[in-house]
Amino acid sequence: MRSGDIPFQFDLIDLLTRARRQVAGRIGDVTLNLPFVSIAVSPIDRERQVAREIVLRLRDRRVLSAWECCDGCIENALASLKEIRQLIVDKEVELAELQDGPLFLLLDAMVTGIRQFMTFEELLRRDEDAPPHLRFGEFHRAPDVRQAYFDGLEILRGHLSRCLGQIAVVASMPAPSDGIIENYQGPWQLEAYNEPPQLKVPPAA
Repeated sequence: MRSGDIPFQFDLIDLLTRARRQVAGRIGDVTLNLPFVSIAVSPIDRERQVAREIVLRLRDRRVLSAWECCDGCIENALASLKEIRQLIVDKEVELAELQDGPLFLLLDAMVTGIRQFMTFEELLRRDEDAPPHLRFGEFHRAPDVRQAYFDGLEILRGHLSRCLGQIAVVASMPAPSDGIIENYQGPWQLEAYNEPPQLKVPPAA
């Protein structure tokens, strides 16, 4: 159930600053669009191969396109997100020697988004003391808490979909660069992100 509210904001400021620093002075033939910044990168063949695998594995995950209607749906979404986070971390381990590359950066953006959503979810859990519904046991959260979950999952899906779109760019796949998941395509939802101060790349020593 969508309300359009933004119950929390992603903080990618450190990641975006790192992205600008990593590409300073480089000439790239591929442009990645991230919230507030665009960077030119040059993926290597291994990054393209792993990026293709990630897109194929994640683009059909139901949690990334489902709309929740009850607390049971929320629990299923949380479990699936943990599985996705584990997959991403596994791929980061696989790319450990390429931590300054564009694919690792995008994976970091995905896992950072999931982690920050989980922190938000922990705050919501403190307010889950409502008793089970007398007729519908699957509704045990207070209505406002349940709606906050719905809205938080919506902006997380948009974030993950657009990250996957950029991973598809790295993979050179014929996929929408503004988001892989239907209904979660389009420009970055900038109001869902902390706006960074002017990003400055420190001069080379």
